[in-house]
Amino acid sequence: MKIAIVGKGGVGKTFIASNLIKLFEKNGYRVIAVDCDPNPTLALSFGIEEEIKPLSKREDIINERVVLEGGIYNINPKVDDLIDKIGYRVGNVTLIIMGTIEKSGEGCVCPASTLLRKFLRHLILKEKDVVILDMEAGLEHFGRKTLEGIDLMLIVVEPTKKSIVTAKRMIKLGKELGIKKIGVIVNKVRDKIELDLDAEIYGFIPYDEAVLEAELKGEEIKEGKALEAIEEIFKKIISS
Repeated sequence: MKIAIVGKGGVGKTFIASNLIKLFEKNGYRVIAVDCDPNPTLALSFGIEEEIKPLSKREDIINERVVLEGGIYNINPKVDDLIDKIGYRVGNVTLIIMGTIEKSGEGCVCPASTLLRKFLRHLILKEKDVVILDMEAGLEHFGRKTLEGIDLMLIVVEPTKKSIVTAKRMIKLGKELGIKKIGVIVNKVRDKIELDLDAEIYGFIPYDEAVLEAELKGEEIKEGKALEAIEEIFKKIISS
């Protein structure tokens, strides 16, 4: 199963993605976790503070497989050994960092995006394998078609109009990409709310000050209503 976690900036995508990853691993899955955020922080959720070289900085692989003579891109690069070459193993989780532009005038991450898109499209998964992508905020990845071939897109929404408007756009774009399952996770909920969205609600995560405090300190949350809600979402994912 390939799952993409998307949404507007600041809605809690990485918190939800990291805890879903841990739940899948705890339940015997082999997890490939891809941090697609330009400001990658997913590794911190697993206590990894050392710098992991991102795919966007692996010029050796990109130049060998994607960039041809004259700056032309190879749209059919070799990807079958990519996990071993760029993955960082933590238990039964393999973490891949997409990376981003760090200096003005550095160019785009298009070659790395091409490699990642091809990798995701042709990755063969066994029954107890799952890929979870913590996507960058906003809509750009829809334009790059990074989400082609995803089995489930989960849109994280907080109870604000801007977040809901963004979710509606994502639902439309996801359907245009042919994503068959699109769900919504409502985060930071203080009171019961109803949403007019053309997608199934996978769960409501209550607002929890303990989550904010732990995130600020870089500590792991091990209990609380927010984690209980994410566990119910996990159960819904594997049963659907």
